[in-house]
Amino acid sequence: MNEAIQSAQVTLIQARSSAVFDAQSSLSSLSELSLQLLEEQKKSWPQLAQGYASLSSVKLREIRCDGFSVFLQYNPGRIVSTGAKVDEKTIRERACFLCVPNLPPPQKAILYRGEFLVLCNPAPIFHQHLTISHINHIPQAIEPFVQTLLDLARDMSPRFTVFYNGPRCGASAPDHMHFQTNPTGMIPVENEAADDARRALKKKVNAVSLWSLERYGRQVTIFESDNKENLQTVLLSVIATLRKATRSTEEPMMNMLCSYRSSGWRVILFPRRRHRPDVYFKEGEEKVLISPAAVDIGGLVITPVEKDFNTVDATMIQDIFEEVSLERGNIEEVIASL
Repeated sequence: MNEAIQSAQVTLIQARSSAVFDAQSSLSSLSELSLQLLEEQKKSWPQLAQGYASLSSVKLREIRCDGFSVFLQYNPGRIVSTGAKVDEKTIRERACFLCVPNLPPPQKAILYRGEFLVLCNPAPIFHQHLTISHINHIPQAIEPFVQTLLDLARDMSPRFTVFYNGPRCGASAPDHMHFQTNPTGMIPVENEAADDARRALKKKVNAVSLWSLERYGRQVTIFESDNKENLQTVLLSVIATLRKATRSTEEPMMNMLCSYRSSGWRVILFPRRRHRPDVYFKEGEEKVLISPAAVDIGGLVITPVEKDFNTVDATMIQDIFEEVSLERGNIEEVIASL
């Protein structure tokens, strides 16, 4: 980036920033600053106010599957994200909606550790839904930012959980690095990951405990540790091994959730083999607009079409999860190799 462009970028970021968070000097917690930003933006940004007003009409329906339950959320405001075209041509030809020059004029941000912007999501799934995007237009990729994920989870605790959608399995902006947050406990897997009756210890590696969830309908591995450096090393090793196991030259398909408590970090990893299920690509009444990302595969399935909300059943949910999840043998091979 040449000096003129860099100077213009800094000016734009400063104009957008309502607050700055640095772990060493900030007097308020990041979660407190984020909630303040959200309340201010509801008053000053009509699109955001409309997005949150639409949550009042959101419906929930529980579906009991074989060994687990999920909740369907009828949320028509998410139709753009769920139906987003993420092919290379479409991404290349559209303006990136996370780049600072393209943000709506009323949108403000918190500058986080000089590298990311905390933004209010104008198409919320939750009553407090944030997007944390990189200040530069760089591709969605977790490996360079595993430490950021862990730091962000600690800085956002205890109110928020941070989640990540891989560029090929749920990120509607695969060309721009970003995370999202949800109020802690609002995605079912967060609570199920702490259920001793469901958890099974698979391995311990350098003060990092690896767990699976039994009879869960999709593959999930949980990593817990109070040592950030060791946890970062194990996660990077798992990602590298997943790449080999899936014979991919790109980032292996995955979704992640990360939270922090006084006992340390918990990272929930969903390894994937597909982005969208077969029913997504059918025509007419047979089409079901479910595009699983971290929230959905975590047990809160977003259905922006009312027909889908009313008709999707346990068999379809189980089939969708099985289609998009990595095979059990692959993840067991990865864990065994650690």
